[in-house]
Amino acid sequence: MATPDSAGPRTTDEIVEKILSTYDTITVVGASANTAKPANEVPAHMKHLGWRIIPVNPTADEIVGEKVHRSLADVPEQVGLVDVFRPGPECADVARAAVEAGATALWLQLGIRSEEARKIAEDAGLLYVEDRCLIIEQRRTGIVPA
Repeated sequence: MATPDSAGPRTTDEIVEKILSTYDTITVVGASANTAKPANEVPAHMKHLGWRIIPVNPTADEIVGEKVHRSLADVPEQVGLVDVFRPGPECADVARAAVEAGATALWLQLGIRSEEARKIAEDAGLLYVEDRCLIIEQRRTGIVPA
C-alpha cells in the first residue's frame, strides 16, 4: 500500500476508486465459462457496464463472448488491471505473471488473500486490492468506464 507521504492513493477505498476510474479493460485470471460461478458473473456484469474483458483460463475457448487466453503471457497486448479468481495459494504465481506481463494493478476477488502476492505486487509498484468484489465496489462507488 502507498505510504502516507506518497502522492498516490493511501487507503484501500482510494485504491479501489483509482482502479475503477482508470482502467477500461479487465484481464480476468480464472474466468469461468460456468454462468453459475462468480468468476463468470463478475466479468459478465463488468462487461455489461462497459469494461472490456480479457478472460484467462487454460481450459476454455470463449467466456462472456470473448476469446480466452491460456495464460497472462499469452495475452497479445499490454495488460493493465488483472482481476484474480484463483485460490490464495496460487496468487503469488499470478502476481509474478502479472508483473512479467507489465500489469499495473492486481485485484484479488472477495474471499481471496495472499500476503506473498501483496508483497510481489507492491514491490513492483502495482496498485493492489484483495478480498473485495468488483461488482460490490462498482455499485458502492457508482464508477463506470468513460
